[in-house]
Amino acid sequence: MTTIGIIGAGNIGTAFAKALARHGIAATIANSRGPETLAELAQRLGPTITAGTREEASAKDIVLVAVNWSKLPAALEGLDLSGRIVIDASNPIEAPLFKPVDLGGRVSSEVFAELVPGARVVKAFNHLLAPLVAGDPAAEGGKRVLFYSSDDDAAKAEVGALIDELGFAGIDLGSLAVGGRLAQFPGGPLPALNLVKFG
Repeated sequence: MTTIGIIGAGNIGTAFAKALARHGIAATIANSRGPETLAELAQRLGPTITAGTREEASAKDIVLVAVNWSKLPAALEGLDLSGRIVIDASNPIEAPLFKPVDLGGRVSSEVFAELVPGARVVKAFNHLLAPLVAGDPAAEGGKRVLFYSSDDDAAKAEVGALIDELGFAGIDLGSLAVGGRLAQFPGGPLPALNLVKFG
């Protein structure tokens, strides 16, 4: 069975954990402050979600990273994610001012990939607001659309299967250079769109 880790317990990391918990899927969630600070959150999320260290979360088959852009290097430092599927759920923007980070025209996922050498990066779960990730994807009568992209077809297929299992309508946007740019916030045309697929 595929194991899942989550690095980052902010809005998106927690929303992803809620979506997994609703389907009885096990995951380990971690933050920079240690598992003891997440014990209450894990208890609230349900029996399938456990609090762990960054190292424990990063040892899973699929690792979702949802950390503020400026904190990504520290969050990923020292972790060996080579060969693992790493879901990049980050955006190159910083709260509270929401000022875009200057990437020199590069796609954020390509910059992210350099922080996780050897990892099989899939861009996903970054373009929807957290309540939509955590909520019922079928709440509006269809299936809520979730975009994803990657340069690794096998990794993309695994994440696509997980998206389906969570009840979303996954749409493959192709490579990171193409799909990552479309779904990137700010700059891409797709973020924050609450699209629903019918039929």
